[in-house]
Amino acid sequence: MAIPTSRTHEAAKLHFSPDLCNGCGLCVQVCKDFGIRIVDGKAQSTEQPLFGCIGCGHCMAICPHDAITIDGRCLSASDLIEMPKRSEAADYRSLNNLLQRRRSIREFKDTAVEPELIEKVLEAVRMAPMGLPPSDVHILALDSPEKVRKFSVDFCTYLEGLKWLVSGWFLTFMRPFWGKANDALFRDFVRPLFYAYTSAMARGENIVTYDARLLSIFTAVRIAIRLIR
Repeated sequence: MAIPTSRTHEAAKLHFSPDLCNGCGLCVQVCKDFGIRIVDGKAQSTEQPLFGCIGCGHCMAICPHDAITIDGRCLSASDLIEMPKRSEAADYRSLNNLLQRRRSIREFKDTAVEPELIEKVLEAVRMAPMGLPPSDVHILALDSPEKVRKFSVDFCTYLEGLKWLVSGWFLTFMRPFWGKANDALFRDFVRPLFYAYTSAMARGENIVTYDARLLSIFTAVRIAIRLIR
C-alpha cells in the first residue's frame, strides 16, 4: 500500500547498508510510517509499515553513517544536501524581523525579474514545509508582464462563468446547507471580489495580479498565488 500522488502510486524503497549501520536507532525514531526496526543491531524494513515508505527522507538525512538510501516517489540519494551549520541558522529576532518587514503592497517596478533571482526563489520554496512529503505541489512561474496579464484575463473570464455562484438566488438556496458564517463570507467577501475583479478587467485594469513582473502559481489541493516585485 502507498499514499498516491499525481506522480506515483508506488511506495518508495528503503535500502540499508549493514556494513555502515551501527544500530543507533535514530532512523526508527524519525520514521512515522513505523517502517524501520533494529534487528541484531542493524536497521531493516518492517514487514507491515503503516502506509509504505512515503519518501520523506528523514531516515536517510538523519543517519550518521549514510547507511540508508531511498529510491522512489521522486526521491533518491542524490537529493541529499548538506545541513547548514547551527551557527548559520536565523535566530528568533532575525526571523521575526524578516516577517514583520514583509508587506504586500501590490505595486511593482517596471523591470524584469532576473532569471537568477527566480531560480533562488524556487530553490528556497523547495525547502518550505508543504505537508505530507513528497508534497504533491507544482509550481508554474510566469516570468513576463504579458504572461501575467494573460493569466489574469483568463482568470477573470473564468470568474464570469461562475457568477451564478454568488447570485442572490443561489446564496439564498445554499444558506440552510452551509450556514450563516459561509453565507456572510460569500455575500460580504466572495461576491464583491468577483465583481471587482471582472469589472476592473473589463476597463482594462488588472487588480488580480496588478501586472506583476513575476507570478508563481503553486497548485495542490488548494491554490496559492505569490506576487514578487
